[in-house]
Amino acid sequence: MAFVEALKTLWFPVDLCRLFHLIAVFCLVSFLFKAVKLVRRRWEMIEALQLFPGPPAHWLFGHVREFPQDGTDLDKTVTWTNQYPYAHPIWFGPFTAFLNINHPDYVRTLLVTTEPKDDMVYQFITPWIGDGLLVSAGQKWFRHRRLLTPGFHYDVLKPYVKLVADSTKIMLDKWEQLCTKENHSLELYQHVSLMTLDSILKCAFSYHSNCQIESDSSYVQAVYELCILSNQRFRTFPYHNNLIYYLSPHGFRFRKACNLAHRHTEEVIRQRKEALKNEKELEKIKDKRYLDFLDILLCARDEDGKGLMDEEIRAEVDTFMFEGHDTTASGISWLLYCLAQHPEHQQKCREEIQELLQEHKQIEWELLSKMPYTTMCIKESLRLCPPVPGISRRLTKPLTFFDGRKLPEGCLVGVSIYCIHRNSMIWDNPEVFDPLRFSPENSANRHPLAFIPFSAGPRNCIGQHFAMNEMKVAVALILNRFELEVDETKLPIKIPQLVLRSKNGIHLKIKKLD
Repeated sequence: MAFVEALKTLWFPVDLCRLFHLIAVFCLVSFLFKAVKLVRRRWEMIEALQLFPGPPAHWLFGHVREFPQDGTDLDKTVTWTNQYPYAHPIWFGPFTAFLNINHPDYVRTLLVTTEPKDDMVYQFITPWIGDGLLVSAGQKWFRHRRLLTPGFHYDVLKPYVKLVADSTKIMLDKWEQLCTKENHSLELYQHVSLMTLDSILKCAFSYHSNCQIESDSSYVQAVYELCILSNQRFRTFPYHNNLIYYLSPHGFRFRKACNLAHRHTEEVIRQRKEALKNEKELEKIKDKRYLDFLDILLCARDEDGKGLMDEEIRAEVDTFMFEGHDTTASGISWLLYCLAQHPEHQQKCREEIQELLQEHKQIEWELLSKMPYTTMCIKESLRLCPPVPGISRRLTKPLTFFDGRKLPEGCLVGVSIYCIHRNSMIWDNPEVFDPLRFSPENSANRHPLAFIPFSAGPRNCIGQHFAMNEMKVAVALILNRFELEVDETKLPIKIPQLVLRSKNGIHLKIKKLD
């Protein structure tokens, strides 16, 4: 009876009003507490960055409105680099600021450390790629890095050349069917993305998807959607709140694309697990000196005999599925565009490649080190169009730069790879495509961190040799069969997202060689 009486009093109007009043007061106090905390954080950041002058920022929007995603964003950052060649602050809204680094001497101070990726930008892609090697920190990162490094040993990479060549030939056969018309313009990025996805699936995951033949671009489209939505979320301050983003239409699109990407990776893992139940397949693995990427994850055991958890395996597969295909797709696509812009360099590469292929029926591992001019063109393309335009870190301890300026613990630091590669203090005529910058004599005295398309230091790109090999194989086979020309009616619009993309695709005219 006492319980019933209590229920009656609970619904008494006066008590109900008091309850709502208490809830309102609690919400107001919580809001004020958070507001005070944010304002204090803003003043702490202003104080921390006072030694670093930079472009004027709006009190509310910061510099966000300077980046309209219309193809001028990166040009704006290069303009600021010319004014502030070492570093300057960039504000995203009123409470988030990065010190943006534009000079190799500043980069050295940061990248020799193992400072973790920042928890501002990368938190928005964690629901997609999990706590894998890209975003993990501390002992977990160190353990997984050490575990996965043998998967990129040159003995593992050697047989990948044929697999990448096979995937490239499938793409080129499709191009032949599409370029029957004279001066046919082709949007390359989608084709190259499918090819690099096909390659990484075959090489790292022993998975034959036929995604190019079946034109199954659902995973590629999901990755494209996730990159756009992650970038949009970072730029939209209210979307930093998980509840607001979850309830928004964009949050729904993100979860839908995320689920599609996860289903794809789960199927890859499932099939490989099934294959490893076969004794013959297990014997093959035991005979290998170095295991493939996915086999390392599935067969790994610690000192207690415990393997990686399913969640850890999927995080690493999601990470490498994205990084292993999308970044190389960006690198190859922009390389082809650069060569189309400069037919004289394109022809020199073609002559070098054709001379090599005259003596060999197909491209082989040994040939990759015998194409110096093509390699210089690849590096110059990576300088002008780095697949990852920037990276960022959060400081866990104070950092002092070579000129004495300091940053306290907790600050966010961005490394603008795009701007470092265009810093006029380091590079002569930085906007000019000049492969000879990377000749041995011209590279000898250059700052070791002036060219960092794969980052540098202990957290550099673990798959950089795989990426370079894939670019060499792809460009060699493409130039051996096709001539490339810029489509002046559809020039690309550069937009920086997780990788460097074109807002309207990369359109080239392709012509089959006689």
